[in-house]
Amino acid sequence: MKYVLVTGGVVSGLGKGVTASSIGLLLQACGLRVTSIKIDPYLNTDAGTMSPFEHGEVFVLDDGGEVDLDLGNYERFLDSTLTRDNNITTGKIYQSVIDKERKGDYLGRTVQVVPHITDAIQDWIERVANVPVDGKEGPPDVCVIELGGTIGDIESMPFIEALGQFSYKVGPGNFCLVHVSLVPVLSVVGEQKTKPTQHSVRGLRSLGLTPNILACRSTKALEENVKTKLSQFCHVPEVNIVTLYDVPNIWHVPLMLRDQKAHEAILKELHLLSNAVKPDLAEWTARTKIYDTLRDPVRIAMVGKYTGLTDSYLSVLKALLHASVACHKKLVIEWVAASDLEEITAQETPDVHKAAWDLLKGADGILVPGGFGDRGVQGKILATKYARENQVPFLGICLGMQLAVVEFARSILGFHDANSTEFEPETSSPCVIFMPEGSTTHMGGTMRLGSRRTYFQVADCKSAKLYGNAKFVDERHRHRYEVNPDMISEIEKAGLSFVGKDETGCRMEIVELPSHPYFVGAQFHPEFKSRPGKPSALFLGLIAAASGCLESVLQTGGNVNKVTINGIANGTAMGKVHQNGNVYSNGNGLHH
Repeated sequence: MKYVLVTGGVVSGLGKGVTASSIGLLLQACGLRVTSIKIDPYLNTDAGTMSPFEHGEVFVLDDGGEVDLDLGNYERFLDSTLTRDNNITTGKIYQSVIDKERKGDYLGRTVQVVPHITDAIQDWIERVANVPVDGKEGPPDVCVIELGGTIGDIESMPFIEALGQFSYKVGPGNFCLVHVSLVPVLSVVGEQKTKPTQHSVRGLRSLGLTPNILACRSTKALEENVKTKLSQFCHVPEVNIVTLYDVPNIWHVPLMLRDQKAHEAILKELHLLSNAVKPDLAEWTARTKIYDTLRDPVRIAMVGKYTGLTDSYLSVLKALLHASVACHKKLVIEWVAASDLEEITAQETPDVHKAAWDLLKGADGILVPGGFGDRGVQGKILATKYARENQVPFLGICLGMQLAVVEFARSILGFHDANSTEFEPETSSPCVIFMPEGSTTHMGGTMRLGSRRTYFQVADCKSAKLYGNAKFVDERHRHRYEVNPDMISEIEKAGLSFVGKDETGCRMEIVELPSHPYFVGAQFHPEFKSRPGKPSALFLGLIAAASGCLESVLQTGGNVNKVTINGIANGTAMGKVHQNGNVYSNGNGLHH
């Protein structure tokens, strides 16, 4: 087994996750099988209880693992299916060691950070690195490990020590360290400064790790004299120093690494040059070119609670992007804070209220994503009502789907106090209720999590067609509340159709309004399985409906053929309807 470790220095947020994903994709393009591990030095067992405001979104895996959003990058770039064990946290490691100590496995010895914690880290890495994540038999060839945080952080010290020991244990030719560092340009003097990277590498070396490759983040490509200086002071060959300069979108990063022959440097360090082929990134390159050249906009209003931090909706943004590229449209996200749509905002700050409604009314489609807590719920309901009454394409995810049912019950059935028991426990019309098996006392890992099967109840509904006329679909869940099965018949009689249910028929998974151009809600989170070359079906439906080409997409069974080298969506309905393309509004730098 070969290992590539990606560390970061100087500042956080340099894009280590994107760099690690891009290295994985590049090695995959060289014919190697790749797996990924993300190390998060925080004490939380997992990301499940973290606020999206602080940490960005919680990414959910097939096995129900609630993990760091970087694992979403790995899955999207490598088209792999990871498990909760691919995310190592300090909490998980310490918990496993303490559990062993309580059972008496250490035979009375004093349990210490070295060797017990460091050994546990190494054992975890070795075990998980040998598990295939690409659906094939046998262990992968290379494991790309990303160490979260910044070199010098006190909480990452046990991991640094463990990885130093690990590099010695696996031996030369089996371990390659890629250090991502910042080379800032001071506006006063206008020159690229190497000192921060020098200090970062010096700190890394003092901790027992020596970088083989430097990936330098800068606004523009490194000048030759700067490379020479870095090579001299950091003891890294010039050919092993690459620049990760700012690019229009992160799909450029693997291509940037390839053009600077980063794969050759890594393969040489791992003694794999004879095993690899020339990297084949033709399809990735074609898709990136399309992304850059699209001009015809499609405006999607994102009505959410966490609009102050776009990373809170990272997978939703990526899923919208994948669908937009497939429809050859330039994605423009209109961020609408849900609470700004509410009447109380109209009274307190009328200008903010008017601006929010202007954005909503100017959008081609409306998306209400998931969330927790009651802030902004009324605003989301108002946005849903606007979409339903004005025939605006709408997609509601998780809470967004539940609120679509609540809004329908209030407006069409006349249940004025219809609500979710999450927000109004005593409501006389509980449209959404707490799941019977949920925990009311513990937060972490107690929701309905991971991949579950949804069976289509109506063969010719839009959702089923978008999923290629499938009988069922497996999607990832993360929720505590569900639509009240006792109210289904009454709601369906009024015209809202529950077209997807679980195997029991009691859990509502997909809801549609047949009389509407595109009004769909899903209890699951379809964004987590969207890929650049395989956009999520329901997001594709939203973008196609907002672009005016939904019928063409439905006729092809939601099939978006792979991008061909000349950049045309080969033979698909969208290729015939739209020939211009797409880019997306957020994330011009490397950071996600």
